[in-house]
Amino acid sequence: MLKYFQVDAFTSELFKGNPAGVCVLEGNDWLPAELMQGIAFENNQPETAFVLPQGKNFGLRWFAPGSEIDLCGHATLASAFVLFTEFKYAGERISFESKSGALSVSRKGAILELDFPSRPARPAEPPRELIEGLGCSPNQILKARDWMAVFENEDEIRAIKPRFDILAQLDKVIVTARGTDVDFVSRFFAPGIGVNEDPVTGSAHCTLIPYWAERLGKMKLRARQLSARGGELFCELRGDRVGIGGHAVLYSSGYLHV
Repeated sequence: MLKYFQVDAFTSELFKGNPAGVCVLEGNDWLPAELMQGIAFENNQPETAFVLPQGKNFGLRWFAPGSEIDLCGHATLASAFVLFTEFKYAGERISFESKSGALSVSRKGAILELDFPSRPARPAEPPRELIEGLGCSPNQILKARDWMAVFENEDEIRAIKPRFDILAQLDKVIVTARGTDVDFVSRFFAPGIGVNEDPVTGSAHCTLIPYWAERLGKMKLRARQLSARGGELFCELRGDRVGIGGHAVLYSSGYLHV
């Protein structure tokens, strides 16, 4: 049996933010990759995180329903929340080793803050599928790990009705604009890995934060992801790193019989 938790991340309210599964492993080894992938598929959450104690630190891997991924913000936040609250981790900072290198989560009052790599985007020529899949033309197209389409205002972001069958050919797409009561807003589409629209995407803010910090001329920013569930993020650019803060709340806990 595996200890299992489901956490809503980047929110202080149940049924909002982004749900993540968290499996805390025992022993010294990872489960077989095909088993972790099967658990993620069965859970059918945007991501399921697997946490492996490694001395004072923890190994961390993330699986979407369709594949293992290289970086996931909300499931990292959820994992740290479980270690802090359910396993009574005594320190104020948890260190993880992942496919994206060393990551950490710090406890700052009620907010947990991710320390992630910055992934600045560069202007790029958009593929045909991007414009067709979004059904509208952005002001600017950039590319880092993900495609990023920049629009004029928040209303345009809310109005986008994606063609997920077309966007699936591009893997991951961010859409963003200046916000009305926050610094910037975004949505995130990843049908190529089995997540049509992600509720709140920490890893996308590795690209969003450096873009908006430069454009707005400020290092600390507030952000909102405009999914149906919605989420709030407290952001900071720190050179080649970014700080991504948010709340989390426990939805369920139990065991997986695998």
